[in-house]
Amino acid sequence: MTERASTPTLYEWAGGLPAIRAMIDAFYDRVERSELFDNLFPGGVTDEHREFVTAWWAEVFGGPTRYTDELGGYENMLAHHRDLEISREQRAAFVSTMSLGADDAGLPEDPEFRSALLAYLEWGTRLALENAAPGAAPVEHAPVPRWGWGEAPPYTPG
Repeated sequence: MTERASTPTLYEWAGGLPAIRAMIDAFYDRVERSELFDNLFPGGVTDEHREFVTAWWAEVFGGPTRYTDELGGYENMLAHHRDLEISREQRAAFVSTMSLGADDAGLPEDPEFRSALLAYLEWGTRLALENAAPGAAPVEHAPVPRWGWGEAPPYTPG
């Protein structure tokens, strides 16, 4: 068996769909308690929104491709972010709040996993910031990204 074949996906390492959903719920529970995000989620975050974001994150982390297959893929995610006018403060808070959500949900705390998680958060939120700006001209068609371990695959002793 090759090293690549034996390395779990981020999705597997996190604990699969239940773990991803727990992180998304913990994140949005925090978002709903913060006035900083009120303009992005007036009235709160619906269960449907949480489900769709869970599907996105599951796919990004190497899990099932439901977001692409059933929920409109990249184009749908882009449509939901157009003209949101996300502030730089909201972008940075999104990253830290999701990191805390991962803590709340009990996701793995090893540095390798958290490095990959935060790398995706930084990349994704900076892209969302650009795409949500008034008059933005984002890439219209792209695949849902498939995030990996980057420079530090999971450490497994022996």
